[in-house]
Amino acid sequence: MRICHITTVHQRNDVRIFHKQCKSLAEIYTDIHLVVADSKGNEIKDGIKIHDIGKNKTRLSRFTNTVSKALKKAIEIDADVYHIHDPELLRILKKLKTKKIIYDSHEDVPRQILSKHYIPKIFRQIISTLFENYENRICKNLDVIICATPFIRDRFVKINHSSFDVNNFPIVSKFDYKKSKYSNEKSIGYIGGIFKTRGIIEMLDLISGTDITLHLGGFFSPSTLLDECQKHPGWKNTIFYGFISRDKVNDFFGKINAGIVILESTPSYIVSLPVKMFEYMAAGLPVIASDFPLWKEIVEESNSGICVNPKNISEMKEKVHDLLLNENLRREMGHNGRTVVETKYNWELEKRKLFHIYKTFNNE
Repeated sequence: MRICHITTVHQRNDVRIFHKQCKSLAEIYTDIHLVVADSKGNEIKDGIKIHDIGKNKTRLSRFTNTVSKALKKAIEIDADVYHIHDPELLRILKKLKTKKIIYDSHEDVPRQILSKHYIPKIFRQIISTLFENYENRICKNLDVIICATPFIRDRFVKINHSSFDVNNFPIVSKFDYKKSKYSNEKSIGYIGGIFKTRGIIEMLDLISGTDITLHLGGFFSPSTLLDECQKHPGWKNTIFYGFISRDKVNDFFGKINAGIVILESTPSYIVSLPVKMFEYMAAGLPVIASDFPLWKEIVEESNSGICVNPKNISEMKEKVHDLLLNENLRREMGHNGRTVVETKYNWELEKRKLFHIYKTFNNE
């Protein structure tokens, strides 16, 4: 069975697409293709044939020219199964309708649109509604919809019974569990996209006027946000690393005593399962998380961290300060987090769902 994954948004080394899905499928299938648009050239990596159709110059060109190039390459590959990873690719599926089609919904896009900073607020609701109707219309006739969270699955299963969650949990073996990392240094860390909605201002408010160091890795969006943050009093307590490659993540985690993920309570975030939270757990780090009901259930049930209200800075400072002063508590929470990831929130369990989906195509 020839399998072709397609993305015009994500990089070729994307963790969910390449390292988790493509590499897992390569354990049982020998003909795996990945179409990307990053201008890094064609290559065969870990047995997966990567086809580069060229980087997008603008968001508009990605929606038009790049998507058309992706369709052309997909037809050329002539796969038995096409697995697409971006909503903008939905429009090419009519051209591939004789094949098996999987739509991988990484995000709840209609809810995500409601907090997009580049869309004027007055238009967000109508754009969200129009997109959801469009997405539903196409997805109801697809062979399979794979969803990154149970919440997204519950939305799609109403229109297509072949909707399954394959959660974006970590590959545990990729994360060093260094018990010796615990020290009395008051250090926290965040790694990932750095947006206002992901709590960067609240992180700086948290460490401002304290002796807590924030280790920060990732990219700012928009880029002007970096200038704003550098003017914040908390920036003097911040060590900014820029983009951190996957092979340097363990080094980064080794510098900190707790991982922080304090996203804003947007409609999409409150029901999300942020992979960084589970990666912190996999590394044996206690988690500092927003007090969303779903996150509180995960963190408090496993006693793997603390949940805070990012808008109550004084209370958050007190809770985080107490955590960082208590080495035994951090050690216990870190151990609990590692244990629950090893037994419940891990890719080894999730990839079984992925295998089951693909094996149903083999049996038809």
